[in-house]
Amino acid sequence: MPYPEYLTPEEKLASAKTRLGIPEIICICGSTRFMDAMADQDRELTWNGYIVVKPGVDMKTPHPLWADPEAAEAGKANLDDLHRAKIRLSDAVLVVGDYIGDSTRAEIAYARSVGKPVRFTHPEVDPTP
Repeated sequence: MPYPEYLTPEEKLASAKTRLGIPEIICICGSTRFMDAMADQDRELTWNGYIVVKPGVDMKTPHPLWADPEAAEAGKANLDDLHRAKIRLSDAVLVVGDYIGDSTRAEIAYARSVGKPVRFTHPEVDPTP
């Protein structure tokens, strides 16, 4: 008697999104220096029927939540984990901007490692030839 084949968590998520009629989810990645461009992409994608997730915090802009260096370091680690979860939740990734720093490069590598298609507003900056 053959054993049943169990779905992977990714397959379960994809199936649930289909059954629930959830539109395609796009995760925006990029340097926080491009927050305005990310907001523009968010607006356009949302207008066209996509669900958009993107960075919600720009730690380069002073704020009491990350004024303490110790809290800022812990917060940055939490934000990185949260953004990787947004990548896993998404159907595809859109990298915004004409510059790829270390954090964005790591996000691109992570997205590709979990099988997410990655698009770029500026394809020439794709770190993978």
